[in-house]
Amino acid sequence: MNLIIDAGNSFVKLAVFDNGSLVYDVSVKLVDFVESAKAIYHKYPQIEWTMVSSVVFLDKKDVEALAVFSKVHVLDHKTKTPFKNQYGTPDTLGVDRIALATAAFYHMPHKNVLVIDAGSCITYDILNHKGEYLGGAISPGLGMRYKALNQQTSKLPLLTPKAPRDLVGNTTESSIHSGVVNGICAELDGVIDQYKLKFEDLTVILTGGDAQFLSKRLKNTIFALSNFLLEGLNNLLDYNKR
Repeated sequence: MNLIIDAGNSFVKLAVFDNGSLVYDVSVKLVDFVESAKAIYHKYPQIEWTMVSSVVFLDKKDVEALAVFSKVHVLDHKTKTPFKNQYGTPDTLGVDRIALATAAFYHMPHKNVLVIDAGSCITYDILNHKGEYLGGAISPGLGMRYKALNQQTSKLPLLTPKAPRDLVGNTTESSIHSGVVNGICAELDGVIDQYKLKFEDLTVILTGGDAQFLSKRLKNTIFALSNFLLEGLNNLLDYNKR
């Protein structure tokens, strides 16, 4: 069994995999993740390995606390990957993007795959049919766009994401929803169209916290897979056990 720990800026996802199958997952606050991990170790004493992926700095003591219960692999740019990394600055490639490329490598072998992660930021990552990771793009996510309109202006309110009823907003709030949601969907469809021109028989994966909200509004055919990142981290852990 493997324990996968995916630490974000505020919350941490913990997932248990048994022979490649997800059997348990939970999301907790960053400050609570060590105690939550300990509870999982007690619930699943068969866990032998732990993968830690973090976009924030984790205290060394926290990682050491996990090592009491299992072997621990902390994901970074030195971690072995099953794909060939063609990124120009591999030491700056985000751990989340490494995991997503790994998931694409195992789930869609020998295919051109575009993985779109709709989270705090939207990341686009392309893996070609030769198993080469080429890079992609990074743009502001859904929540970040709402916050920017509020923080970078003097009068626009901070709104919670909401599906616009119409293309034409007739109030300030409906105009913001139309601008942000329709704008982000137009970006996604436009980027997908450009990649389809460059890569034949392209498979598109949409994942991340806002994937379900956005997927039904896209014109392009995509696969919305909520646990794609966790599966990639588990694949990476298994690959690095060798």
